[in-house]
Amino acid sequence: MTLTPIRQTLITLLSDGQFHSGEQLGEQLGISRAAVSKHMAALKELGLDLFSLTGKGYRLAVPMALYDQATLQALAPMAPVHCFPVIGSTNQHLLDRVNELRSGESCLAECQTAGRGRRGKPWISPFGCQLILSMYWRLEQGMAAAMGLSLAVGVAVVEALESLGYQGVELKWPNDLYYQGRKLAGILVEMSGSAGASCHLVIGIGLNLAMPAREGEKIDQAWAELRHINPELVDRNQLAARMIVHLQRALHTFEQQGLVSFVDDWNRLDHFAGRPVRLLMGDQEIRGIARGIDDRGALRLETGEGIKFYLGGELSLRRGD
Repeated sequence: MTLTPIRQTLITLLSDGQFHSGEQLGEQLGISRAAVSKHMAALKELGLDLFSLTGKGYRLAVPMALYDQATLQALAPMAPVHCFPVIGSTNQHLLDRVNELRSGESCLAECQTAGRGRRGKPWISPFGCQLILSMYWRLEQGMAAAMGLSLAVGVAVVEALESLGYQGVELKWPNDLYYQGRKLAGILVEMSGSAGASCHLVIGIGLNLAMPAREGEKIDQAWAELRHINPELVDRNQLAARMIVHLQRALHTFEQQGLVSFVDDWNRLDHFAGRPVRLLMGDQEIRGIARGIDDRGALRLETGEGIKFYLGGELSLRRGD
């Protein structure tokens, strides 16, 4: 769904979280109350947590600070930052333009209509309720050097959140962030390139901020949001800029040193450390005790046959109890 100028203006007017009557909104926009009602129905389809009350009008359940490109660029000046109200996929937007981009260039969206997670699963992203961020990086060492990158990105994301006072976030191998046993964010790294040449990387992050209950019902696993850690609303521009800067620094470090400099921090943040787990490999299930990762990013699993290492492929880690 495209966001027309009228609907963009309506979101801006409603972003203060106060009631606005249909009559007032119609006068400001030069349209009828009936037209306002139709536009509101369209905005609900984007996932906006919007409701109406007879005699008072329309309001958002939670005030919303929309992304401001000038603010973001000033806070994260290393490379261009692009902002979109609605987009198909921030990752795909960058993948389609890899030959035009600078390392560290970022794309943010208020809403994705075709977002995807690991193994092609759809990513639910209602308007303004998540941090939806993708970043491009050119890795001169080639695709083989990208092994373990999602683990380094996970550490950078947690450290960005910690710098803003969000404590207790953990990492789940290979690419999720957890809070109190529920999924807070996901990471998707996509790449293109050829053997012996530099590699184009696009790193996507979806982080739950304040999800409407009806949208949360579409998610097929236990999930968390930043409001569960701190009910005070985060400044989304500050959060996005902090995330961009931490990612850029982490990617510089990864490019120079590889995963090794992130391993200790990843193991410190490991959600499953020392706990029984199940590793799913297609139809096969392997049980053991999670013992962190090694310098390659391989999962260390203590089994009855000793420590075994698992890396790559279609692997999923689950609680063992």
